[in-house]
Amino acid sequence: MLFFQFYPTFQRFDCKIFLTDAGRYFGGFPKHVMIDNTHVVVLRGTGREMVPVPEMAAFAERFGFSFVAHERGDANRSARVERPFWFIETNFLAGRTFSTWEDLNLQARGWCDRVNSTYKKHLHAVPRELFAVEQLQLKPLPVWIPEVYRLHQRTVDVEGYVALHTNRYSVPVSWIGRRVEVRETRDKVEIQLDARNLVTHGRVIEQQQQRITVAEHRPPRGFGIKRGDPHPEELAIIEAVPEMADYVTALKQRGPKVVALALRQLLRMLREYPREPLLAAVREAARYGLYDLDRLERMILRRVAGEYFVIDHGNESEPQQ
Repeated sequence: MLFFQFYPTFQRFDCKIFLTDAGRYFGGFPKHVMIDNTHVVVLRGTGREMVPVPEMAAFAERFGFSFVAHERGDANRSARVERPFWFIETNFLAGRTFSTWEDLNLQARGWCDRVNSTYKKHLHAVPRELFAVEQLQLKPLPVWIPEVYRLHQRTVDVEGYVALHTNRYSVPVSWIGRRVEVRETRDKVEIQLDARNLVTHGRVIEQQQQRITVAEHRPPRGFGIKRGDPHPEELAIIEAVPEMADYVTALKQRGPKVVALALRQLLRMLREYPREPLLAAVREAARYGLYDLDRLERMILRRVAGEYFVIDHGNESEPQQ
């Protein structure tokens, strides 16, 4: 029996999607799934000594199978795996056209159905008929098969988009500057601000530097963010710590980085570090005209460390009691 799919990349996320689809196609999983020592699954070792990545081992446990890697130099095993690739390349791909990856994989599914139902001389039988007997040995699929997904943490940019694999997906402009969680599945990209605010887009598989925009996410003409309006990060900083207003104004004029990136970095430091060490470092930086935020962060870290460690006469550091 043949089953194959095509992907522009093949990472663990893609591997889990493929194996889930294969399990559905065959109606179950064997006790062992043979692999070719691919780094997508292998953490270390080869052959019998192979140890899978914990993420992939947990995925296999969900369906009741384990990964097994064939030994290096095992010509018979390698040929058994490689020959179907040659068969697919010379019979399925030769002269075939397709419009999208989804179209290609849909054609591949139909071709597999046809090939698996064709009489094979070397088997003296039809593969699907033989499989009807073998299928009884497979571990049945669980009642509920969870969807394969990847989680990402992103900050909405100043144009109201969330970047994912070079593509940008729109969200409401009121989310600008906010932290969101991105849930990437095979077909969808779900962007969630909180329990009540969720945006869903169709997933763009390739890295095409596209903008995927929903018209409802763009404000009516005349109600958008004006060029002269403060950045959302600037408003968040001043609202949280009004004492930093003068430093933020000077940073926008004299900072070495792009204003949006500098403000975003400063807002991150405000959220991650204690207030007093940060304000002390900002006051000192403003006194000397220092607007390099990397150096500012080191100054904050020295002050934070000073609150937890003291130096005794023996030049030894120990936590304060």
